[in-house]
Amino acid sequence: MSELYQIKVAVVILNWNGEKYLKQFIPALIKNSNSDEVVLYVADNASSDDSVQYLRDNYPQIKLILLDENYGFAGGYNKALQQINAEYYILLNSDVEVTSNWIFPIIEKLDQDKSIAAAMPKIKSFNKKTYFEYAGAAGGFIDKYGYPFCRGRILDTIEKDAGQYDDEREIFWASGACMFVRSSVFHEHDGFDADFFAHMEEIDLCWRMKNSGYKIMYYSDVEVYHVGGGALPNNSPFKLYLNFRNNLFMLYKNLPKGKLFQTLFLRMILDGASALVYLLQFSFSSFSAVFRAHIAFYKSLKNTVGYR
Repeated sequence: MSELYQIKVAVVILNWNGEKYLKQFIPALIKNSNSDEVVLYVADNASSDDSVQYLRDNYPQIKLILLDENYGFAGGYNKALQQINAEYYILLNSDVEVTSNWIFPIIEKLDQDKSIAAAMPKIKSFNKKTYFEYAGAAGGFIDKYGYPFCRGRILDTIEKDAGQYDDEREIFWASGACMFVRSSVFHEHDGFDADFFAHMEEIDLCWRMKNSGYKIMYYSDVEVYHVGGGALPNNSPFKLYLNFRNNLFMLYKNLPKGKLFQTLFLRMILDGASALVYLLQFSFSSFSAVFRAHIAFYKSLKNTVGYR
């Protein structure tokens, strides 16, 4: 480990009212992260439940970072990681069950190849352990229209793990549910875009790191199990709003000039079609979420243009 860093690996859980998941998954985390080179943190996004007191009473070995309000996934991690001097960060959702020897097989790969900025393990479903999990599965990619997808999950279709993705390979984005990231590269790129609040900020960061010549990797020899939907349920209109809005933000920031306007025009048509489907299904809250996401994107253009 370089003398620049006080810690080799910091495992950082960003918590918001997640006492239930902390009680469920912290014991396995402590058991499977027992190393002098690993320090465990919980950064709390101003929870209103008893998360912080529970950790203080039961796990004094876990370091706490207390934020004064809920800054979302993006802003919360940015503020927390500014306070942690580690060579590597592992960003871990509170609803993830880790397994034995889950840290160092991936850290050793990052040590060997300095061009790797971030990596992820195989992410499977906690509730259906032979299947992949929606948020990351076997590595993230993005299609020509700007829609993210994963090996092991396309739209809402989840594959059973039959060893078809037992490999290591370069991917487009690593899941924020369990993301290994080189701290120097994270800060070199100013971390997550706090304007995203939550959802797709990890894809945006991975895209920016790839634009700088770094690699994002998937390693199947480590598995973790993710519950999913822990902070915002999958049917939440706010989650839908963030996904549509942040996807447009991300495309506008990162697409090359020659593809930008063509892709955005196609997305206007496709998102309009999605909104129409919601309307025909009488899902007015979902229709409104898509509409508001586009309005927010248009209003932000004069501020977002600087990112390009």
